Amino acid sequence: MYTFLLYFLLSTYIIPNQNPQLIIKIENIEIVDGYIRIGIFNASDTFLKKSSTFKKYKIAVKDSTERIIIDDLPKGQYAFILYHDKNSDGKMNRKFIGIPKEPYGFSNNIRPKLSKPTFEECKFILEDNLVMEIRLGYYK
Repeated sequence: MYTFLLYFLLSTYIIPNQNPQLIIKIENIEIVDGYIRIGIFNASDTFLKKSSTFKKYKIAVKDSTERIIIDDLPKGQYAFILYHDKNSDGKMNRKFIGIPKEPYGFSNNIRPKLSKPTFEECKFILEDNLVMEIRLGYYK
């Protein structure tokens, strides 16, 4: 019994993480304060729906350019939205008709015109390590 437990514990340290790394570089941060919040989706039917994110991440803003390394996503297809939570209230603040007050970005640097982007527009395949550069957008 102890031998089995020892093998199990050793195997968790010996077997490397099989997940690829997703590195997101966020540029164009105007105010060095608050957090960058990222929501990752893995299906088109849940994309941009509240409480339907596959994974969530939050990093403190310390510079005008930030980066996050994500290594807990299995291989697959994903899309994400991120925003700069400047006032650290945990939500994307919006104007009266739903237009974001806070800077935001989508995977593939999609810039929506008159409607929200689709999963198909934002999706990317994560099979190997991937670096995505996202430039925050401001609706003024």
